[in-house]
Amino acid sequence: MKTKNEHWLKKSYQKATLETKLLVVDQILNGQLSRSAASKKYDIPRTTITYWLRKYSTLVQQNIGMSKNDQIKKLKEKIEELEFVKDFQQDIIADMELITGVDMSKKSLPKTLAKEIEQKKKNRLKESGSMSVLGLVNKLSTKDSKHNKNNK
Repeated sequence: MKTKNEHWLKKSYQKATLETKLLVVDQILNGQLSRSAASKKYDIPRTTITYWLRKYSTLVQQNIGMSKNDQIKKLKEKIEELEFVKDFQQDIIADMELITGVDMSKKSLPKTLAKEIEQKKKNRLKESGSMSVLGLVNKLSTKDSKHNKNNK
C-alpha cells in the first residue's frame, strides 16, 4: 500500500552508456523520434534528453558530417602543410648558421632535426658554392661598417 508521500520519491534510472546517449541524440536530430517519444521508448526523463542534446549534438553532427576518408584527407593535407613549414624553418636556420658560423641547432634542437639542418647546410654549400655567397655577405657587412665609421 502506497503512503501519502511515496509519489514524491524520485524515480531511479539506470545509467545510460555513451552509445545509448549518442543513439538517442542521433535519432532525435534525424527526426526519427521526438523528445517525448524518446523519453517513453528509452525510459529516460525529457530533461535528461535535453541535456544530452546540448552536450552531444555537436559530437554526433561532426561524426556524421565527416567520413573517415574525409578525415584522412584533411589530416594528410595538414601533415603536408606542417612538413612544408618545418622545411622552411630548417632552411632559414641552415642559412643563418652558414652566415653566422654558429651551430645553433646542435645546441637547442633534437638530434634528428639538427642532423637534417646539417644536411641542408651541406647541400647548400654543394649546390651554389655558398662560400662565395657568404664571402659577398661578409664583404657587404664590412663595407657597411667602414662606411658608418667614415660618416662619424
